[in-house]
Amino acid sequence: MREPPAGQDPGPPTARAAAPALLAYVGVRAVGLLILWIWAAVEDRDPYQLLTDRWDAVWYAGIAEDGYGHQVRLPDGGVHSDLAFFPLLPALERAVAAVTPLGVHDAGLLISWAASLAAAWGVYAVTAHVTGRRAAGVLLAALWGAYPTAFVQSMAYTETLFTALAAWALYAVLTGRWVWAGALALTAGLSRPSGAAVVAAVWLPALVTVWRARRVSPRLLLGVALAPLGWLAYVVYVGVRRGGPFGYFEVQAEWDNGFDGGVALLGFVWENLTTNVVGGIGLAAALVLVGWLVWLLVRERWPLALLAYTVCMVVVSLVGSGYFGSRPRLMMPAFALLLPATMWLLPRLRPSRLGVVVAVAALASGAYGAIALLGPGPP
Repeated sequence: MREPPAGQDPGPPTARAAAPALLAYVGVRAVGLLILWIWAAVEDRDPYQLLTDRWDAVWYAGIAEDGYGHQVRLPDGGVHSDLAFFPLLPALERAVAAVTPLGVHDAGLLISWAASLAAAWGVYAVTAHVTGRRAAGVLLAALWGAYPTAFVQSMAYTETLFTALAAWALYAVLTGRWVWAGALALTAGLSRPSGAAVVAAVWLPALVTVWRARRVSPRLLLGVALAPLGWLAYVVYVGVRRGGPFGYFEVQAEWDNGFDGGVALLGFVWENLTTNVVGGIGLAAALVLVGWLVWLLVRERWPLALLAYTVCMVVVSLVGSGYFGSRPRLMMPAFALLLPATMWLLPRLRPSRLGVVVAVAALASGAYGAIALLGPGPP
């Protein structure tokens, strides 16, 4: 397993050290927002409403305002309950709205944007640590901001909040800060179902550490114990609300978010190949690309915490039976998928040409985001 370069971690990078990465990230997202604003103006739409009051953002705001208990009955008789949404973001929205003049929708956007900076900072910290190169951290943070579905990073959604918690939990594991790792994993588990991937990123390296040292430190044991408590607490809460131990999974099944080992995904790919050949080939190619990137990470033996987190995020994003258009968004927090591209580009291109690559990616991401947000379906 590849180990981070020795002597490269005097402590978490300060805001000043991370400033180039943060500026690059903000610049990329600003391009996306500018494209959205121009496109929305042409179509006489309100870009602010698109970012704060649409799709899942509406559910989070509703929980923040009224607590859990709302559900929607579908024309086919199915039920969508707000218990499918984890509580951290709505709790923060309610808290911010209580101490500021902001409403919960505005608070959600503020939290998401602040969390996006914390996420970019964490992405930079992890990347610079495992590669020993600050430039790699800057480039990967910028590329993460230009991810195809990065427009969600600018919405009142949980992606940036979760990524910030996950990235800093990974950094804590990589630098042996086990209590911090467990506490951050606990908090991540309150933000999204994929918090389980952060737990895996704490537990597996902890097991290896114990195996090698043949002893268990109290701080490591505490971190391991803390890691799953957030995710488990919410699952238990939903079970109590629904009156059964499997209540949470029943709620997710009502949203068609069950796990089937990838059967539904294969069916979706086949359906596209037989009804829309170009789209089907593109979808299949995207899945092959994701698999190849995971294989590269494993082959290059990046640290176990990073591998465990990334593999779990990819698997969780692909093996469910829910809405397939959301899969790229669900996979977005797996920022290490961008490591192979980062490490390939960095030694081959001068900074000016890297800037061109990032700019083109930002424009493409911004255009895709505008199309998605101004369209009828969810992201």
